[in-house]
Parts: sequence; structure tokens; C-alpha cells
Amino acid sequence: MKAEELTQLILKLKDKNLSLAFAESCTAGSLAAAVSEATGTTDVFLGSMVTYSELAKTKVLGVKPETLKLYTAESQQTTNEMVQGLQKLLKADVCVAVTGLFGQGASETAEKPIGSTFISILFKDKVEEYRQVFKGDAQKMRQQTEDFIFQKLNDTLDRHFQHV
Repeated sequence: MKAEELTQLILKLKDKNLSLAFAESCTAGSLAAAVSEATGTTDVFLGSMVTYSELAKTKVLGVKPETLKLYTAESQQTTNEMVQGLQKLLKADVCVAVTGLFGQGASETAEKPIGSTFISILFKDKVEEYRQVFKGDAQKMRQQTEDFIFQKLNDTLDRHFQHV
């Protein structure tokens, strides 16, 4: 997403007096870095928790060890617990969590190939879940994930405020 489009998203949040926070795993802080480039970020962005390891996911965000064992760190269930933990920590109006497989190893399977990405957006006490499979190297997948998340945030805000 271009800087101007990100600025529009940030200004939309500001206009609605909404705060934003991220819980990042596979994006490793790139969502936070991207929004820091937009105009108006200071007014809406609370921060980002980069919880790359399972230890960080459990200690910082309260993801249950049983969830990690049963579903793996790269799963919708884990992402949902990450977004709930983030909301408890920072009390942001809009919380986004993301996990995924950008390299070999981890929980890769035929059903969950490299590029599988899980996103949870918590807004107005509802979690919207997304699963995408992105292609390319880790950098390309990270960029596609960022663009996807910012587009979904924009769509979510438009959907909730279209009648206002």
C-alpha cells in the first residue's frame, strides 16, 4: 500500500477517534514500520508487539501452550488468541494479529504450505479471520501480507461506517 493510501487509512481512524495496535509474528514489525511513515500516526497508533517465538506469544500475549501444541504457532486459533491478548494489553479500538509461514520448517504441511498466513482483526468485539497463501520470497510475502492487512482494515472501517 502506498504512503498516501496508508495516510488515508490513518486519517480515517483518527476521524473516527479509533486507536490501532498490532501483534506481529511473521511480519516481524513491518506493519508498525509501515504505519509510522503515514501522516497522523501519532494520533492513532498505540504500538506493536512483535511476538515471533512461541515463548513471546505465551508470555506477552497469553497464547495458551495447549493452543500452540494442538494447532501450532502458525494457525488461526493462535492468531485469535494473539489478538485477544493484544486487546487486553493495549485496549486499542482496532487490534490486528498476524502469524504465518514465510520459510521452511515450522508447521508446514501439504494443507498449510509456505506462504500460509493467518490474520485476525478485532473491532467492535468481533474478530474477523482471514487465511491467505502468499507467494514469493519472505520479503515479497511480508509485503503482500502488509498490503492485505491494510486493505482489510480499510474495508472493515468502510463497512462499519458506511451509514454514518
